[in-house]
Amino acid sequence: MPNIKLFSGSSNPQLSQKIADRLGLQLGKVVSKKFSNQETCVEIGESVRGEDVFIVQSGCGDVNDNLMELLIMINACKNASASRITAVIPCFPYARQDKKEKSRTPISAKLVANMLSVSGADHIITMDLHASQIQGFFDVPVDNLYAEPTVLKWIMINIHDWQNCVVVSPHAGGAKRVTSIADRLDVDFALIHKEKKKANEEHRMTLVGDVRNRVAVLVDDIADTCEDICLAADKLVSSGASKVYAIVVHGIFSGPAIARLSRACFEAVVVTNTIPQQEKVQHCPKIKVIDISMILSEAIRRTHNGESVLYLFSHAPLE
Repeated sequence: MPNIKLFSGSSNPQLSQKIADRLGLQLGKVVSKKFSNQETCVEIGESVRGEDVFIVQSGCGDVNDNLMELLIMINACKNASASRITAVIPCFPYARQDKKEKSRTPISAKLVANMLSVSGADHIITMDLHASQIQGFFDVPVDNLYAEPTVLKWIMINIHDWQNCVVVSPHAGGAKRVTSIADRLDVDFALIHKEKKKANEEHRMTLVGDVRNRVAVLVDDIADTCEDICLAADKLVSSGASKVYAIVVHGIFSGPAIARLSRACFEAVVVTNTIPQQEKVQHCPKIKVIDISMILSEAIRRTHNGESVLYLFSHAPLE
């Protein structure tokens, strides 16, 4: 494709390489380093004048360093007279800080949106935002893609008797996500309501729906410490579920997450590669990875050619 440059940040180079391979492109030359005082320095190693630039950087690992690296890369390309700069952010950083939970707390997702705009980004491509309203924080176009088509494909290929499964949300906030998947599969859905009656009292979980003698598929957008999703799995088993699977778009798996997943009663924990998972798979064989590079690469191709990305909201591109 002419007049296009694809650069990778240091957060997820494996995903960036897969995207480049699918597009038939070479990753652009970029050198990222730190000074002795830990300031980030980025040098773009080739001309981007008049080019359509795409920068792939996920909000994972050292989140603050990677975010700063992305902002500097965008600004470097802007100052080098790039025609358009698109930030491809598979996992959006600070997405869970999208509203004020109480007084004197920040809306950090809005701050990140402002920083990206000020640095020079003309367009944002991301995946499964924690809250779709985050798109409204930007004054530039945002394409919020979904892993749902690849999730549906995985369920139909890998879960025996999936026609009789139940799609479950581990919390009330994920009801829209699971109902969409359940409707596409034409199966039942359920959700787990969690409430805390008193201070220092454990959360009480209530299952709304019937999973007795059926396969339960827990679906969520983010798994961090995995406490809630493991408690939800225990609740499903105690309610009679024959097997429990977990499907998560962004597998952060911080702190005791891997130990919890290893002990939990999951048949498999399925995540996408918006965040690198190679090391975690070695420590927990239950973790299975879905590749979403084909969705992002097709979104980049369509954006560059001025085509609609609507197709990608409901269909997985061919491998």
